[in-house]
Amino acid sequence: MENKKTKLTISGTAKKSIKNIEIAKTQGKNSVVIEKPSNKFSRKGSFFKSSGSGAKPKSNSTSTFNKDRGILKSSIGTKNPNFANDFEKRKLAEQRATKRLKGESEGKEKKLRLGTKKRELKLTVSRALSDEIEARERSLASVRRAREKENKNLISEKDRENLKPIKRDINIPEAITVRELANRMAEQSSNVIKHLFGMGVTVTINQTLAADTAEYLVKEFGHNPIREEKAEEIIKKIKASRTENLKNRPPIVTVMGHVDHGKTSVLDVLRSANVVSGEFGGITQHIGAYQIESQSSKLTFIDTPGHAAFTEMRSRGSKLTDVVVLVVAADDGVKPQTVESIKHAKAANVPIVVAINKCDLPDADVKKIKNQLLEHELIAEDLSGDTLMVEISAKTKMNLDKLIEAIILQCEILDLKTDFESKATGIVLESKIDTGRGPVANIIITTGTLKKGDFFVSGLKWGKVRAIINDKGKNIIEALPSTPVEILGINGAAKAGDDFIVLDNEKEAKTLSENRAQESIDGKNPLTFATQESAFSDKSSNELNLIIKSDVHGSSEAIKNAISQINHDEVKPKIILADIGMVTETDVNLAKASNAVLIAFNVKPSKEAKRLAENEKIKISSYNIIYEVLDYIKKRMSGLLTPDVQESITGTAQILEIFKVSGAGKVAGSKVIEGEITSTSEVRIIRDGSIIYSGKVGTLFREKNQVKQVSNGQECGITVKDYMDFQKNDTIEAFSVTSIERSI
Repeated sequence: MENKKTKLTISGTAKKSIKNIEIAKTQGKNSVVIEKPSNKFSRKGSFFKSSGSGAKPKSNSTSTFNKDRGILKSSIGTKNPNFANDFEKRKLAEQRATKRLKGESEGKEKKLRLGTKKRELKLTVSRALSDEIEARERSLASVRRAREKENKNLISEKDRENLKPIKRDINIPEAITVRELANRMAEQSSNVIKHLFGMGVTVTINQTLAADTAEYLVKEFGHNPIREEKAEEIIKKIKASRTENLKNRPPIVTVMGHVDHGKTSVLDVLRSANVVSGEFGGITQHIGAYQIESQSSKLTFIDTPGHAAFTEMRSRGSKLTDVVVLVVAADDGVKPQTVESIKHAKAANVPIVVAINKCDLPDADVKKIKNQLLEHELIAEDLSGDTLMVEISAKTKMNLDKLIEAIILQCEILDLKTDFESKATGIVLESKIDTGRGPVANIIITTGTLKKGDFFVSGLKWGKVRAIINDKGKNIIEALPSTPVEILGINGAAKAGDDFIVLDNEKEAKTLSENRAQESIDGKNPLTFATQESAFSDKSSNELNLIIKSDVHGSSEAIKNAISQINHDEVKPKIILADIGMVTETDVNLAKASNAVLIAFNVKPSKEAKRLAENEKIKISSYNIIYEVLDYIKKRMSGLLTPDVQESITGTAQILEIFKVSGAGKVAGSKVIEGEITSTSEVRIIRDGSIIYSGKVGTLFREKNQVKQVSNGQECGITVKDYMDFQKNDTIEAFSVTSIERSI
């Protein structure tokens, strides 16, 4: 504002302005000349009133305000004889007007900015020493920030003092990636890789390290390595810890023997049921477990199949059991599966009680049975042995009470005890996928008590017990040791023979099953090494691809084992899929893609799978009896065998002369030396011991007449289809080929 030039225009009468200038000239520097306003503006303020005694103001009167003293003076009509020149007067007026305008503009700026000038805020030494500056109070936020900063500095200083490397316990599995190891140690992956580079090992972040290398690295980084135990070792420890508070438990009895010797019938009578009628072909193809109560004591029976294919089921039954009841038919004697059952029982070191069944039949010979069993070191008590033998009849219920007594007596000698209070462990007898219920596992509890809601691991699978169903089909809340039950809630079909272990929580169960699955993958070796024989052999055998769907895991296992025993040099069975559950669209699509034989054992295809199979013209072979399945597979394998081709020479002729006949071309004039030649014979032309051509006889001529057959010693004319390059002394040899189909 100071630099801005202001144009001043003076208006009004010259006399008045000159008067004012003259008056101002006579006054001091700090006095201002104020002209008294006219009458019409007198009401607006009393500031311009004179200090006189209320006389009417005149137009020529002026009043002066002394700034230093603050006294208002009036000088009316004062005349000064000393007049300055016009230039000085004008200059003085300009200065006064400029000061007045400057004061007005500063007032406006104050109103706009509501603050003071920037220069006034500037701190100088004089202003600091004077009392003009009022000290500004510090805000609460500023105080809070300052305190926080102080606290932070104190904490950081303490941290620096107490800064020591943290020593961690690091679990090391058999194989671990660099990234995972670095995460477990809470170190940067780059530092671990750098350390390995220093050791001369080139690795990437996702590369797997061996347990020994990982352990060395953990020690180098100042941590404590702990080698993880394998899943099987953990399970052994769990099982070992559950052997306290032992109480008597019911015995587990396995019924074994040859097919159709009456094992299931004996059990049916004991438990007053009829299982035989539910089995196809009258033979047991499933493993079943039942519990009966006799003489205030419970007995758990396991019924095993007697067919040759079910070796695994019998083996599983003998391992789980406390006592084996060997059923032998009195009219049939000791058979191959009877011998196999004896071997299984002896391998498991289990006592045997022999039940000689069908003693009510007229051709029953008990002495013969006992003598046959002597060969297998089973000596009856009446022959000074230690094997209990009971003569029974399931049909007439003869001596069944004696059989029960013999089993209970044998079990009392064994003194069977287990822990009832601990968490349950058991063995899977059978598993299947049920429509509507999902995967179902049949298990027998060996120790502890199984409760609804328990988390468990079974083989590679895990789950939570949703329901417990006993052998009578009733839902129960808990299952005691030696109780056969069905379990719902497993996340997939377990394998028969897998262990069953209850754990504390879901996390443990899930982790253990994942570790087992990983170990099973690591344990497999998919590489097949080529030997000199395999690399250079030209023999390539055909393969019959098979897809097998069965009702239970045990049947699937039995079929697989039976198929693996079918050996042939030219054709090999290859099982692409062996699973449980109904035949689905996926199975049909797989059969189409791999050109496989689709077999359904005791299961039916779904509607969608059936429709798809009809459209794709894929046959679904359904069977209920195991030996029918094996016969069908052998038949299909036989179809892939190349038939045996047998060739027999029927006649030989010598070419004596060659004739040209119009319409027939060259005709070989020949004489039959041996056998006979017919018009439909296959022939080959032999020249100098090598075969020139093989084909069929075109026509046979005998004295210009066509004939069907020429015998030994006769001369004839022979034409061969698509061949005329005959020469003298060539031999024409007639032969016949017969193919014979082979079977496995």
